[in-house]
Amino acid sequence: MDPAVLRGDMVDSLQHESKGVVRSTWLSAAMRAVPREAFVGEQQAYSDRPFERLGTRVLSPSTAARLLEALDPDADDDVLVVGAGVGYTAAVLAEQVGEANVQAIDITRRLVIDARTNLAEAGYEGVLVDRRDGAEGLPEYAPYDRILLEAAAVRPPQALLSQLANGGRLVMPLGTNEQTLAVVDPDGETQRLGSVAFQPMLVEGEQADTIERNRTRREDREHARRNAQSRTGWEQNWIDWDG
Repeated sequence: MDPAVLRGDMVDSLQHESKGVVRSTWLSAAMRAVPREAFVGEQQAYSDRPFERLGTRVLSPSTAARLLEALDPDADDDVLVVGAGVGYTAAVLAEQVGEANVQAIDITRRLVIDARTNLAEAGYEGVLVDRRDGAEGLPEYAPYDRILLEAAAVRPPQALLSQLANGGRLVMPLGTNEQTLAVVDPDGETQRLGSVAFQPMLVEGEQADTIERNRTRREDREHARRNAQSRTGWEQNWIDWDG
C-alpha cells in the first residue's frame, strides 16, 4: 500500500476520540508529511507500538504525538531535541519550524550516525544532529524557544533550563519509577500532563547500545558510597588469638 495512505490512516487513528493525541492542525499535517518508514523501516513504520533499535526505545507514534503536542512549537521557533534517537521527532518538528531551526543531540554515537542517515534519506538534511551529553544541552545554539527531552530525569537539568528563551518551555518525562509528562518554564514552574514511561537519561560514559549499559556512573558512585560505609570482614569481629 502507498506509504502516504498508511500515514494518513495512522494520523486519522491518532486523531480518533479513543486516542485523541493529535489535536493540532500543524501536528496532523507534519505527521502526514514525514515518511516514517525512512526512520524505522516499512514493517514497523505505522504500527502504534514502541520497539528497540540500537539499544534505545523508538517511541510509538502516539507517544511521540503526546510529546509534540505538549511542546506546541510556533513556526520559526528554535528547537532542541535531547535524545535524537532515530530522528523522527526532529523531522516532524522541522515540518513546523524549518530544518535550520531544529538541532538534536544524543549521547550515543551510533544513534547520532543513524539519525543523520535517516534524516538525510527522508529529506531533512538541514537538521543538525551532534553527539553531546544531553544534560549539558547545546549552548552554542541557545537560547531555544522549545526543548524536548526524550528521556526521564528526577528533575529538569539546570543547563537545559538556562538555555530556554524567555517564554520558552522544556517538555520532559519527570520522575523515576512513577513518571509524568511535564512542561517546565525557565523559572522551573512545572505543569504535569499525565503519566508516561521512559528510559532514564544517560550520563557521559554510558552508551545505549553496549552490553555494559548498566555499569553506569550513578551505580559506580552508589557502590563506592556503600563500600566506604561498610566494614570488611576482618573488621567485623576482633579475634583474640592469644586468648
